[in-house]
Amino acid sequence: MSEIPAREPDYRFTLANERTFLAWQRTSLGLLAASVALMHFQPFAPVFSRAVATTLGVLAITTAAGGLTRWRSNDRAIRADRPLPRPRLATVTAVAMSGVAASIVLVAAVS
Repeated sequence: MSEIPAREPDYRFTLANERTFLAWQRTSLGLLAASVALMHFQPFAPVFSRAVATTLGVLAITTAAGGLTRWRSNDRAIRADRPLPRPRLATVTAVAMSGVAASIVLVAAVS
């Protein structure tokens, strides 16, 4: 019995998935740039700046790796004509960035 070849998905879905992947990589690059800038300029207390810069660096790594993982799982789902997996990366990024922003605002208000 011959195997039926897999049908290629609509290219628009594949390209949209790729654009989303590239957006996550841009986000990661922006976070990394912010981390490096904060380490270089240290506008606040050095210990606080290093902590925030480290958090942003870890978040940059997380978004880069998570974007790749998300692209792969979405690509598999698109090719298998299954529903897309629920996104978790956006929630992680939003919560982490909210924490970073809140800590910066708090330090700026106290200074």
